Amino acid sequence: MNKLIDRLGSLPGIATILTGVVGVYIALVAFGNITDFDSNQAFVHHVLEMDTTFDDPDVMWRAVENNTLQNIGYVGVIVWETLCAVVAIWGTVLLIGAFGHGRWEHARKVASLGILMVMFLFGFGFISVGGEWFSMWQSSDWNGLDAAIRNFTLCAVPLILLQLPSKDWSEV
Repeated sequence: MNKLIDRLGSLPGIATILTGVVGVYIALVAFGNITDFDSNQAFVHHVLEMDTTFDDPDVMWRAVENNTLQNIGYVGVIVWETLCAVVAIWGTVLLIGAFGHGRWEHARKVASLGILMVMFLFGFGFISVGGEWFSMWQSSDWNGLDAAIRNFTLCAVPLILLQLPSKDWSEV
C-alpha cells in the first residue's frame, strides 16, 4: 500500500492521473458529439454563420453560411477530438507502464502530445478561430469561450507536470 501511495503521490503519478483525466474527458466529449450530433451541430452552425453577433459589415464577410462546409467543420472537430482522446489515453497507458521500468521519455512525449492536441483544439480552434475570427465573443446565445478557456486551462496543469524535470522520473 505504501508503494502505491508513493507512486500516486509522486510527480509521475500525479501527471499520469491528470493525463488520464484529460484523455477520458475528451473521449466523453467526442462520444457526446457523436451520439448527440445535433446539439453541438447547432452551436457550430451559429458560430460559423455569425447570425447572433453584432452584424458588423466589416466582419460579416467571414461568416460561413454553407451548411455542407459547416458540417465538414463539425465532423473535423469530432475527428480531432477522437484523435486527441486516443493519443492522451495511449499516453496514460504508456505512463502507467513506465512505473518500475524507467521508460518515461517516450511515455511523457506521447502524453504531452495528446494534451497539446486538446489545447490546440480549444486554444486555436475555439478561442482563436471561433472566438475572434467568427466573433463568438459577441454572441450571448452561442458563446463557448468560457468553456474553451476552462478546457485549455484544465490541460495546462498536466502538460506542465509532464515537462517538469525531477528525480522522480527516474526513481519511480
